Amino acid sequence: MRARRAPLVFTVLIAAASAAWAAPDSEPLGDVQTDPVMRLLVDKGIVAAPPATEPATPLLEQVREHAAGMRDRAAEAVVTALAFIGVPYQRGGTSETSGFDCSGFTRYVFSHTLGQALPRRVDEQARAPGLVAVKRAELKPGDLVFFNTLKRTFSHVGIYVGDNRFVHAPKPGGEVRTEDMGRTYWKTRFTGARRFEAMAATAPAPAEASTTTLR
Repeated sequence: MRARRAPLVFTVLIAAASAAWAAPDSEPLGDVQTDPVMRLLVDKGIVAAPPATEPATPLLEQVREHAAGMRDRAAEAVVTALAFIGVPYQRGGTSETSGFDCSGFTRYVFSHTLGQALPRRVDEQARAPGLVAVKRAELKPGDLVFFNTLKRTFSHVGIYVGDNRFVHAPKPGGEVRTEDMGRTYWKTRFTGARRFEAMAATAPAPAEASTTTLR
């Protein structure tokens, strides 16, 4: 199961790394033992850890190049969220050990990466102080995305990760996974996005080279 997810996670990590928060002046990534991003990639089976005596493969170099920008707070939230792919859905769940429901998942990720305490309920998260509304065409990795899945404007929430995808805890019997926001189901149920004010004030504009298409 993990092996089938690996190409998708790789795509999302590359998209997130090359998107709005790229940091050209970041130091190169360290080795697999010391760098959290590289460790996540190896743990997910996305890349193999090369022997210490051998040079990095071209793929590993590509990952290092693109992931170098994932040093800011929003990228940290994205990487943390992706690390929980495969954790079972649990109604009322708020941790990796208990499982997550959708708002428990977003609350946990932002609490442990940004130190931001989101409310427990989805509708309360959408109206929480310190968040600003974001247009769909201006989404950046780390934004909260909301959907109407239960005939309520804000009844489901996830975290945008780039490449028109978001990660979330979907429903009973499911597990944390990514979804394509371009799918009809999600496209017609999207009701808004939010970004923490601190990130909104400091995040640079998206790179012009990005090919992500948002609708």
